[in-house]
Amino acid sequence: CFEGPEDILRQTMNTQPAIFLHSIVLFQLISAQNISMVAGHSLGEYSALVAAGSLSFEDGLKLVRLRGELMQSAGVKNKGTMAAIVGLVPDMVADICTQASVAGIVQCANFNSPGQIVISGSVDGVRKAMDLSKARGAKMAKELVVSGAFHSLLMHSAREGLMTALQQTNIENAKIPVYTNVTARPVQSSVEIRKVLGEQLTNAVRWEESISNMVKDGAEKFIEVGPGKVLQGLVKRIAANIEVKGIDKFDDLEKE
Repeated sequence: CFEGPEDILRQTMNTQPAIFLHSIVLFQLISAQNISMVAGHSLGEYSALVAAGSLSFEDGLKLVRLRGELMQSAGVKNKGTMAAIVGLVPDMVADICTQASVAGIVQCANFNSPGQIVISGSVDGVRKAMDLSKARGAKMAKELVVSGAFHSLLMHSAREGLMTALQQTNIENAKIPVYTNVTARPVQSSVEIRKVLGEQLTNAVRWEESISNMVKDGAEKFIEVGPGKVLQGLVKRIAANIEVKGIDKFDDLEKE
């Protein structure tokens, strides 16, 4: 992680365990007694499940490594792309994806925050949806640099492989509620957790709804644990009056 090389680290089969490791090390260094609920964006859901006592660190790391390998392989087999759509409401983007699907597979992949939605699918489908989004008044429709069409039906082969591994992995009931990407609702049952982890690869990350539900259920302060500040920005856009902090580096631990 520290020495790279960066082009190797950027391969999703390496990026995923690297980010997972970073998040869990930081989590273990903070005082977690007052944490009452957790959520993680896509890969981050695995870190959240370790934090909630549902997955062991070792099992989480094995699953994340396999997930990255399967997603990278699916991206090679089924070439696809993703694009950020800014300035349109979810229903409109979903409708645009339906219209654009005549050109190829395309669907909503991340409902990140108000007015920020990521779409995913085949290159032709995504580009058709980008054109339709611009025609419908999107402020921005930008193709992303990715190695696959994540959270779309083009990840079906990865989902199958991951579900096999999930069936062989010990998953406990979570000690605190985990707001899952697939449902945006809190779950603690190991049966439900296993199910949604399998579904996550081909379904949208409902992040905006997850954060809104956490606030409704009493969350007053959010702490992003792991590299970067992306989730802090999203939470601020979803719930402007909520306190948001981040722990990214060792220095952040000392400040907190």
